[in-house]
Amino acid sequence: MERERTCCFTGHRPEKLPWGSDEGDPRCTALKERLRDMLEEAYQAGYRHFISGMARGTDLYFCEAALALRDERPGITVEAAIPCEEQAARWPEEERQRYFNLIGRCDLETMVQHHYDRGCMLRRNRYMVDRSSRLIAVYDGMLGGTMYTLTYAMKQGLEVLILDPEGNLN
Repeated sequence: MERERTCCFTGHRPEKLPWGSDEGDPRCTALKERLRDMLEEAYQAGYRHFISGMARGTDLYFCEAALALRDERPGITVEAAIPCEEQAARWPEEERQRYFNLIGRCDLETMVQHHYDRGCMLRRNRYMVDRSSRLIAVYDGMLGGTMYTLTYAMKQGLEVLILDPEGNLN
């Protein structure tokens, strides 16, 4: 895939979102709409390959939005970048089913490494950034993996678009 036509994503898991796992919350619905709009804008700007890290929460929202866009627009591919085989092993059953369903619908599945270790999520994030020219992030300023990925993307010269979970575009 061409790096200049590739957009990846980073964002918070449900524990760090104001609505937690309640995707019926109007703030969650609004965030999903804004994500969809950003993907449409990325498509209009020439992006055709979208990479999701497939974590719980906003990564899955992004993957779902990218797959929906693929169903409506020509030439789009969606990649699931998976840090390790055990990524979803301890998730609630409903979320595991959602995860495996989404992976099955993606055009490409990349397993960064087979077994979990402390650095596998970091390697997955670097994999995505190193193959992209744009990063979309759902980020509210908290320390953690999303902040690290944003910082790394900026150092690598990616165009970075940040969505605040509460609705502010930074």
